Amino acid sequence: MQIDPDALPDDPALLQQMLRTLLQQQGELHAENDRLRLLIQRLSRHQFGRRSEQLTDEQLLLGLEDLEQTVAENQAAQDAAQPNDRPAPRRLKSPARNHGALPAHLPRYEVVIDPAPENCPCCGGAMHRIGELCTEQLDVVPAQLRVRVTRRPRYACRACEGAVVAAPAPARPIDGGMPTEALIVHVLVSKFCDSLPLYRQAQMLGRQGIALDRSTLAHWVGTACWWLAPLYDLVVSTVLSSPKVFADDTTLPVLDPGRGRTKTGRLWCYAVDDRPWCGPSHPAVAYVYAEDRKAIRPTAHLASFDGVLQVDGYNGFKRLAGERADNSVRLAFCWVHMRRPFYQFHTSTKSPVAAELLARVASLYEIEAEIRGSPAEHRRAVRDTRSRPIVDALHVWLEEQLPRLPGSSDLAKAMRYALRHWSGLVAFLDDGRIEMDTNVVERAIRPVTLNRKNALFAGSDGGARHWAIAMTLIATAKLNDVEPVAWLTDVLERIVSGRTRSHELENLLPWNWKPLNVPAEPTAMAA
Repeated sequence: MQIDPDALPDDPALLQQMLRTLLQQQGELHAENDRLRLLIQRLSRHQFGRRSEQLTDEQLLLGLEDLEQTVAENQAAQDAAQPNDRPAPRRLKSPARNHGALPAHLPRYEVVIDPAPENCPCCGGAMHRIGELCTEQLDVVPAQLRVRVTRRPRYACRACEGAVVAAPAPARPIDGGMPTEALIVHVLVSKFCDSLPLYRQAQMLGRQGIALDRSTLAHWVGTACWWLAPLYDLVVSTVLSSPKVFADDTTLPVLDPGRGRTKTGRLWCYAVDDRPWCGPSHPAVAYVYAEDRKAIRPTAHLASFDGVLQVDGYNGFKRLAGERADNSVRLAFCWVHMRRPFYQFHTSTKSPVAAELLARVASLYEIEAEIRGSPAEHRRAVRDTRSRPIVDALHVWLEEQLPRLPGSSDLAKAMRYALRHWSGLVAFLDDGRIEMDTNVVERAIRPVTLNRKNALFAGSDGGARHWAIAMTLIATAKLNDVEPVAWLTDVLERIVSGRTRSHELENLLPWNWKPLNVPAEPTAMAA
């Protein structure tokens, strides 16, 4: 609205109307400016700043590592400058830290260091041993390739010379191939757990004189995934049969040869973790590949699911719950997803309204930290007493604040999102099994992000399914504190040899698995 100050009307009512119109326009302009300023801040953070809301423990430790390295370097320089015949100066007590433990099962070798003189340095008399000083250090032997030679003696009858007998050749994971199960698993885990693409692994093998093409390693990975597919299917069905599941998805670029570029596939992630409420289920993660993000994908995956589904605000999950006339799927939404736009708005504008919401949500998380690891019923009782009043007051506060904000502002949009998902956000108050957020599945997706960054894309839809198989088994093993290489090597040997049939696969799940060859207890070293 343009106003000519030299041609203002004399009618007070008309002046008031003009002023109200001008104030409304100014409010809309302020909202638009805030939105643009917020967008600039986001783009700046995306390009130059950290992308998470706060430093993770891993990120903080990266900085501390450099500081500790500098301290160690300075200390080494001081020690080197200290004369050998002078006692070392008393050092300040270092902060408590984990210097590492030396497990009893590790093999040990001895290095004996005898003093040079055989006679007493004082009187020249003969010396006898009265004991020893024993210290232990952690040593390493670099990974070494070796060749397994399998010999099968042949026997013939001297009497008739008509029969020649030899033991049958053991089954191999790759017919006529050179790798053992251990080497195949090493390649698989290095790629999907340690984020080492196959071309880098081929280079590492080349340094030891083993010339292998990347395509050969890819063949090994594909064959291993074929053998492990039944166990993968069992993990997926176990996860999706749980009464409470976390769900989310992430992108996976997939090479599309017909178009000469990549297409955007999806890894749907489903996770179970009952440890925060002492539940009976073992933690597990299942990844399922799909070519797109259509709602029919989770609908198909969760066709038989019955229980609580903890998710973000994706409409496909809402449609799934809405289509169940028996209400067999109950949605619980994520407070982190609700909180994030308020945090972003506060970071860019220092809005006191956004700060108020952040403080209220923080008080809820303080209560959650106190009750994590308690039984579900105790968690529900504490939430009902302490968290519910905070949540109810927050709902009233949101409804009071929303009409006071310009409708197009990002802060108003964030409030509308919270109110629109309120029934799923407050579900945790009535069920002690439910978490406030979907961090369980968010953590499960992070390794996919790192692998995606290093490998760039999956080579095909079949290759993307291999991502799902390998990462499901590896992530589930890690959640259950099972070493993936040892477990998958033993599993692959049992499946390939036929010692474990399809109906016995449940015994190979990480929480049921027991290695066949248990190492003997190490003998105690003499003092």
